[in-house]
Amino acid sequence: MQGAGNDFVVFDNREYGFLLDEIIALTPRLCHRRFGVGADGVLVLEPTDKADYRMIYRNSDGSDAGMCGNGARCLARFAVRSGFPAKLSFMVHGEKYLAEVAEQNVTVQFPVRPKPGKSIQLFEREALEVYSGTEHVVTWVDAQTLNDESLLRLQGREIRNRADLFPKGTNVNFACPENGTGRIFMKTYERGVEDLTLACGTGALASAVGHHRKFLTGQPGDFSFEIKSNGGILKTSFHYDDTQHVYTHLRLTGPADFAFDGTYYLDQ
Repeated sequence: MQGAGNDFVVFDNREYGFLLDEIIALTPRLCHRRFGVGADGVLVLEPTDKADYRMIYRNSDGSDAGMCGNGARCLARFAVRSGFPAKLSFMVHGEKYLAEVAEQNVTVQFPVRPKPGKSIQLFEREALEVYSGTEHVVTWVDAQTLNDESLLRLQGREIRNRADLFPKGTNVNFACPENGTGRIFMKTYERGVEDLTLACGTGALASAVGHHRKFLTGQPGDFSFEIKSNGGILKTSFHYDDTQHVYTHLRLTGPADFAFDGTYYLDQ
C-alpha cells in the first residue's frame, strides 16, 4: 500500500501469529528494494480487546518508528477491506487513535496533546521540536534549499544523529511556507529509513504545529494547513488552547491506496 508516496508492506497477523521478534527480523528483508518487496516499512494488524485492532509499525531497518501517520491511514483502509467498520479505533503503543475511511481519503485523529516545543538553532536556522506521536524537529528553509535534496540528505542525516540533542534520534522536517495560502511545502528525512521519503504523516502534523508556533504564536482556535510533499498533499488540522498552551484534536487526512496483493515465500 502507499499513502502519498509512503509505501508499506501490510499483512494481517491474525492469520499468521508472528511474534514481535519475528516481525522485526523479517522487516528488513521485506523492505529491501532489490531482494525483497521494497517499502518504507511494515504494517501489521493484530487483535486487541482495547480497540478494533492494534497496529504494529516497523521502519525498513526493523526499528520502532513510534507512530506513523501515513501508515495508520493505510492500515485503516486495509482493515475496512478486511471487514472492519468505516469508523474504527486502533491502538499504538498503548494509545487509542480514531480513524474514518472514506472513498477518496482516510482521516486519523491523534490522541497526543503536544505543547509548544523547544526552539533550537540548527545550521544557523531556527528549529522547533514537536512530538506528534513520535519525535520530530521542524526547521524552516527557503525554496532553493528545499529543492536541493542532496543538501537536505546531508543536513537531515547530521541532525537526526545529534545524540546530544536527540538521544532517541529524530525525524527532520524541512518546511517552506507559501505566503498567504495556508500551504506548507515540506520534505522529511526519516529516522529508520535513513533517507528522504516522499511524504511523512506525523511530519506533516509536526510542521503544521510548528508553523502555528512560529508564525501565529498565541492565537487560539481551530487551524488547518495543507502540507505539500513530493508524494502529494496531506491535510492537517488542530485546535490550539491558549489557556493550557496545548494543541489538541490533531487530525491527518490524505490518500491511502492499494498497490498490489502478492505472496512472499519465507525460507524454510
